[in-house]
Amino acid sequence: MHKRVRTSVAAAALVAALALTGCGSDESDDAGKDAKAPAAPTDAGGGGAGSGNMEGAWSGKTDGKSVDLAVTGTKAVLIADGHACTGEVADMGKPMLSLKCADGNTDRTMGTIESNDGKTLVISWDAGAKDSLTKSATGKLPEGLPTGMPTGIPTP
Repeated sequence: MHKRVRTSVAAAALVAALALTGCGSDESDDAGKDAKAPAAPTDAGGGGAGSGNMEGAWSGKTDGKSVDLAVTGTKAVLIADGHACTGEVADMGKPMLSLKCADGNTDRTMGTIESNDGKTLVISWDAGAKDSLTKSATGKLPEGLPTGMPTGIPTP
């Protein structure tokens, strides 16, 4: 039961992060356009080590555990193995994810984009993990998320 609650909380956090990063501001339209520009150059072929179009929601499983990534502009949110991490997509000579996890975990804080063809994103993390994520359809949550409300949680 505890695993289901954690998964539900992680899914809710990912949805909230996507919603919050999509919110507008009082700034002019020109400022908003600049904020949405990708940090790393795109790969014209779409299949090499370039960042390609990373914008959107990505999901997959590594070692049987869910990995979910949301990218909006240069901002990124990752939920993996019970850890929530935020940061950015950056060009450090090659496209990379630079994240910081709320609980201090360092398993997925610096990741190199190995490939991105717009459908599959492969990230190698400095701590050793390698994730292969599939892009979720626009407006749809990643597959495999729990469908029911957790039971046994007291209501206010």
